[in-house]
Amino acid sequence: MAKINLLPWRQELRKEQQRQFLTMMGLSVVLVVVGILAVHLQYSRMIGVQESRNSYLNQQIDIVKKQIREIDVLEGKKERLLARMDIIQQLQRNRPEIVRLFDELVRVLPEGVHLLSLKQKGRSLHMVGIAQSNARVSALMRNIDQSDWLAKPKLDIIEVGKQEGARKFSLRAQQKSTETSFETGGATAKK
Repeated sequence: MAKINLLPWRQELRKEQQRQFLTMMGLSVVLVVVGILAVHLQYSRMIGVQESRNSYLNQQIDIVKKQIREIDVLEGKKERLLARMDIIQQLQRNRPEIVRLFDELVRVLPEGVHLLSLKQKGRSLHMVGIAQSNARVSALMRNIDQSDWLAKPKLDIIEVGKQEGARKFSLRAQQKSTETSFETGGATAKK
């Protein structure tokens, strides 16, 4: 038995083990490559899904920005319309005031006083006129002070006029604020 040669058997076993090892190694490499490809494909799909979500969100953001710009334009129009409405309402409230002002001027002007000009700037009135005497100008100022529609008479200047005894004067006064009462149909003065 000493002559039995076991070398070829061992060599074949070694070759078989080596072949199995290489096969396992090849299968492992293939499995790793397939695993890497699967992970890569999964990540690519997830990235694609996220990019489509981002694209959708960007489109929605653009739509919202456009809507915000439209809202800003509409709010600007609304502000301008409200300002116009306020002006119109103020004009409607103040429309009877000029008539009331002239009516009040007729009441406060004493006999012997004539107005040459009347200028109104806001609530401020500037009157230039001629009076028969200084006492008539004083009476005008007292009447303005007692008026429900006029206040704060202030004499700027009084000088001798061209006619004998006539006095030319310049006077400032304030028109009192009024509030039109739509319920009663008239205007009442604020005090």
